[in-house]
Amino acid sequence: MTIARFDHVSEAQFRQDAAHLSDPLLPGAIPLPARATAGSAGYDFVCPAEVTLAPGESIVIPTGVRAFMEPGWVLLIFPRSGLGFKHHMRLANTTGVIDSDYVSAANEGHIMVKIVNGSDHGFTLRRGERFCQGVFVPYGLAEEAGMPGERSGGLGSTGR
Repeated sequence: MTIARFDHVSEAQFRQDAAHLSDPLLPGAIPLPARATAGSAGYDFVCPAEVTLAPGESIVIPTGVRAFMEPGWVLLIFPRSGLGFKHHMRLANTTGVIDSDYVSAANEGHIMVKIVNGSDHGFTLRRGERFCQGVFVPYGLAEEAGMPGERSGGLGSTGR
């Protein structure tokens, strides 16, 4: 069952969001997320630039990617297991939640991942290295008195 597709954000949006990175790949050169094997649930995202983190440091990594998905689905973002085991790398918000309407956000639905080095040593993510993975999951709805509004902002915009 196909419920989603990945695409790149525009070069202008990526350049704006990646201004803090040194020599990043541009969106067209960033591979779209892919599964490593037929049995893999997660779609691997690659790091667009070399990033080195000292212990306790964090950085926002713009992936250059957005996800179009059917209503009733969500894309959950997790660190790749090996990076968590070896370097205690984690996402700042534990699990990233990419809603189906995020693709319509003002930032083109650009998936941004904030990682934290939770280890006692520094580590480097290489340009093009797989660093996080996304898993599509269906979700249900509770009874609601009214219909929620439409998304207009970008990252973190659904806060009330």
